[in-house]
Amino acid sequence: MVPQRIVVMTDELASKIAAGEVVERPASIVKELVENALDAGADDIRVEIAGGGKTAVKVIDNGEGMTREDAVLSFQRYATSKIKSFDDIYAIHSFGFRGEALPSIASISRIEMLTRRKDRTSGTRLTVEAGKVREVIDAGCPVGTSIIVSDIFYSTPARRKFLKKDITEQGHCIDVAVRSALAHPSVRMTVTSDGREMLSVPKTGGYEERIALIYGSAAMKQSIPVNAANGNIDLQGVISTPAVTRSNTKGIMYFVNGRHIRDGMIHNAIMASYRRLIEAKRFPSVILFITVPPSSIDINVHPAKTEIRFTNPGDVREFIIDALSSALAGHALPPEGEAADPLSRRSDDYTARVKESLRRYSVFSDGRRFHYQEGERVPDRHAGAGGTASSGAAAGKAVDLALFSSLELVAIVAGTYLVFRHGSGLVIIDQHAAHERILYEKLKKAAHAKQSARQELVFPEIIDLTPAEYLVITRHADIFRSMGFDVNPYGDRTVIIKSMPSGVTIPDLASFIHDMVAEIDSTGSSAGFDEIREKLLVLTACRSAVKAHHLLSQAEIENLLKDLDASPNASTCPHGRPLYIRFDTGDLEKMFKRK
Repeated sequence: MVPQRIVVMTDELASKIAAGEVVERPASIVKELVENALDAGADDIRVEIAGGGKTAVKVIDNGEGMTREDAVLSFQRYATSKIKSFDDIYAIHSFGFRGEALPSIASISRIEMLTRRKDRTSGTRLTVEAGKVREVIDAGCPVGTSIIVSDIFYSTPARRKFLKKDITEQGHCIDVAVRSALAHPSVRMTVTSDGREMLSVPKTGGYEERIALIYGSAAMKQSIPVNAANGNIDLQGVISTPAVTRSNTKGIMYFVNGRHIRDGMIHNAIMASYRRLIEAKRFPSVILFITVPPSSIDINVHPAKTEIRFTNPGDVREFIIDALSSALAGHALPPEGEAADPLSRRSDDYTARVKESLRRYSVFSDGRRFHYQEGERVPDRHAGAGGTASSGAAAGKAVDLALFSSLELVAIVAGTYLVFRHGSGLVIIDQHAAHERILYEKLKKAAHAKQSARQELVFPEIIDLTPAEYLVITRHADIFRSMGFDVNPYGDRTVIIKSMPSGVTIPDLASFIHDMVAEIDSTGSSAGFDEIREKLLVLTACRSAVKAHHLLSQAEIENLLKDLDASPNASTCPHGRPLYIRFDTGDLEKMFKRK
């Protein structure tokens, strides 16, 4: 007899597997509990996390609360207060329903709930373990609901081992809270981690005020408000000017009916609006709030409801492109007069940013750009020949140039490529790649020797960060100091930069710091001090190096060649791209079919 191979899973096993679709990490629990609080009508929500959320997550709200009977039913699978018929699925105005996620969370953790309705004199206390209600008793508590989730994934240790370090999980939890705070300006939101307040924003009158409180007024000064409506579609938010970009897409957020989602169509529409306004591989900062009729979207595409489907995606895409393109019109160039007196403008903005930082610090217990030298200049020749050799294939033919400084300049092509005569052949140098290599070797040598020379900023830069970015900066402050950046906390979620490495020019220091945070995040949680610093040194050299289309003077070109002579690795830039290509007479003869 053939043995039976297909069996029906037990309810316990099915619950644990289903939980994996909703609860990926502690941040998933924060998201579900905060959304439950919003659905309950709360306008004051407090999130407390311990051990990055792996030890415990607690969410307290002042919503309508639940009766004893409803509290018990909320932990039953398929129990809901929001869906009475199948048609209700296509007209959901809420984020979920009290009890939708609770069974999944309860199946992989321990939960204690305190809840009370306004019309009841006493509340209810429940304890749940591994999906089973262990205790239900009357208890005194304020109106609303308090839920403590502890020992996450204790019953599924295989999943727990895939969680990251506490600091990483903490960052994800804070990001979830920030997104919820952005989408609901009428709700007070407070977040603490291991007793330390990470976010505290009061109720505000609208999206722009809420964005300014979280990201700072300096960010708002570099943003463009968007407010458009077309039939059943309403769009509000802010977008960055083309001059302010980032190296990744983390600054792009969009919400549909108050729900943060990921959607390729919306993302493509945003990028299409910035087409030909920003350089390749750079991304804007965008926060959009889209409101559509619930019947025009399907929010049940993903178990965690992070993806949706539109009934008319083409119309939504065109509407977004038109709205953003109209807002961006006229912002391709700097405002009139900005370049005429940059020092005065920066001084005024610096004073304003100091006042704003002090104001935010007093409210919460909890600008513009500045760079040390005007313009982009090739540094004077003072680099040593030391340093550790970097790997990378030589560009073109093997290096047999006696000295770069012996080359004879013939022409400059496209303001980028320096063409030199060398014997009977030609040498073409990419000025950005060459300067990038020079700066990288200087920065690396100074950092390894622990002798990074600093240049004090005339106007220290004050930069507002998100809570997650602030954690990254403060956690890796020793790396920044070893490179020559003097970065210190300055109030709540704000840092002040007083100095940079000598010889480095960063046109937009705030944007650069955001890119450095993104670079640290991209290294992964297992990266060590040296690996992270190496990536930041490369980024610093790249952003500070003379750019393409920047015409160099004869003296600057001569200094560039002399510094290349002193560089231990003069064949590629730090990214591995060739910094020069050589053509012998024989190569030219082959190209013209003379051989």
